[in-house]
Amino acid sequence: MKRLFATAAFLCMVLFLSACAKSEYKALPINEEVDICVICNMQVKDDAYAVQLTTKEGKNFKFDDLGCMNEWKQKNSVDSIGAQFVRDYNTKDWIKFEEASYVFHPSFKTPMAYGIYSFKSKGDAEAFIDSQKKGKLMTAADLSTHTWERSSNTMHMDMDGAHKMQDSSTKKPEAGNADKGMHGK
Repeated sequence: MKRLFATAAFLCMVLFLSACAKSEYKALPINEEVDICVICNMQVKDDAYAVQLTTKEGKNFKFDDLGCMNEWKQKNSVDSIGAQFVRDYNTKDWIKFEEASYVFHPSFKTPMAYGIYSFKSKGDAEAFIDSQKKGKLMTAADLSTHTWERSSNTMHMDMDGAHKMQDSSTKKPEAGNADKGMHGK
């Protein structure tokens, strides 16, 4: 009887301690067949631009561009966010938003033309800037004061709604499609 009581007490203690443990948030895989950006309703590609956040309640939101995640945060309570994840531009590995380094330039092509790439280290971001001969190094804190303007020269929508990046000097936007997918702005 004592052994049964000791085992039950031990199990109760383990359950209690596990319930008190801080939740560990993890990035979820991207499923291109079903994942849609909750802001612009575009397909979320399994690429370097995909980002996501998980609320403290465990609800996951996926975005095709870092700018879309920023727009979600402007419209919703940031206090409800449990974790945010971005992809390393070079490896596509998931990184915690707060730990990544960012490079911005309006000519950088991203799905919704926000022009921001994320990197797992400051050194990788600086090497990218050096190789491109352009770009501004930023931290997650810097992004909170970023202007979040989109470049109309680095995004184009084809007739199927798929993302296509282009330089406006090489091709004019199709009539009537210049502003599609631009979050209604």
